[in-house]
Amino acid sequence: MTIHEAPTTIHWNYFLALEEDVANLARFIELTTANFECYSTELSKMLFAAASEIDVVAKQYCTSINPQRRAQNITHYKDIITKQHPYFHSVKVYMPRFGLTLEPWIIWGGAHQPLWWRAYNNVKHERHEHFSDGNLKNALNAIAALYVLLVFFYREEAKMGKLSPNPRLFIIGEPFTIDRLFWDHEHTLVYNFDNFDEN
Repeated sequence: MTIHEAPTTIHWNYFLALEEDVANLARFIELTTANFECYSTELSKMLFAAASEIDVVAKQYCTSINPQRRAQNITHYKDIITKQHPYFHSVKVYMPRFGLTLEPWIIWGGAHQPLWWRAYNNVKHERHEHFSDGNLKNALNAIAALYVLLVFFYREEAKMGKLSPNPRLFIIGEPFTIDRLFWDHEHTLVYNFDNFDEN
């Protein structure tokens, strides 16, 4: 008996695992703006996991965009990604089950780092002073930011409906449009990039 293994979208699977953590968390903390300042060790872990994965994926993605430039930090990632995708910062992420709309990269429309990224560094380096930055708002935004980044990172798979399984809680929004492959049993999402003016 033989077992064959095909390449997998490991970063997508990691995001889905984080999304499952959010689903489990929602049994104990209602995902609402009234609870956004709620903080805990578990929320800090979720923020860490998402932001660390963003660091890994963004570095790879920047290398694929511009192999000549070595991207080493969030400022480099911003420069390379927003030059390639000028509207990257404007992508919305919806959480319909909870009535939430997130704009995790919106601050990249200016010159600053995302608030969730600053929170991640605060909790990582000065947890004794900034433990409360490991909160629901920052964790959700970091996971949503990872989702957006992965749709660009796995662009070809996303365009062909091969980025599966679908997320259960998060759904990408404007300026994306999405369709579904109704002929497959998962009704996999197809991400449409037509609204992006890209270099």
